[in-house]
Amino acid sequence: MTEEKIINNKDLRRALGCFPTGIAIVTTENEAGDPIGLTVNSFNSVSLDPPLIIWSISLSAPSINAFRYNKSFAVNILSSDQKELCQKFSTPSTDKFNGTAWEKSVMGVPLIIDSIAQFECITHATYPGGDHEIYIGRVINYTHNNKEPLILSKGKIINS
Repeated sequence: MTEEKIINNKDLRRALGCFPTGIAIVTTENEAGDPIGLTVNSFNSVSLDPPLIIWSISLSAPSINAFRYNKSFAVNILSSDQKELCQKFSTPSTDKFNGTAWEKSVMGVPLIIDSIAQFECITHATYPGGDHEIYIGRVINYTHNNKEPLILSKGKIINS
């Protein structure tokens, strides 16, 4: 039997950061109808039939209740020229959308203008995931273009 290694959270985070990922801003509205969003790199596809995606949010994120309340959300994949938005939406703040180019979708969720892809979703399922909550979204509508994605590796943007 193999002994379980004692995990150092900071070192584990560095190791996980060796896998390059795209960066997205997940958006919704809160109960008052205010736009809410946060930067994530925990986005991935799950299924094409039905069309499902996955992402996760920290249980300590100030915006978690908005995602629990509103069953519609959008995943906005950032382009290589949207580094400032990545940083802006990764910091807790009440005015993330101030000065941000966005529009409300037909589903009523904020869409970040000039993203390379946008997925409008309804919450299909949620699951506990340690210190995060995992969201499976059913894709209802999507767009994409040929811009270059913003890429994160080892905690740094590598192509802005």
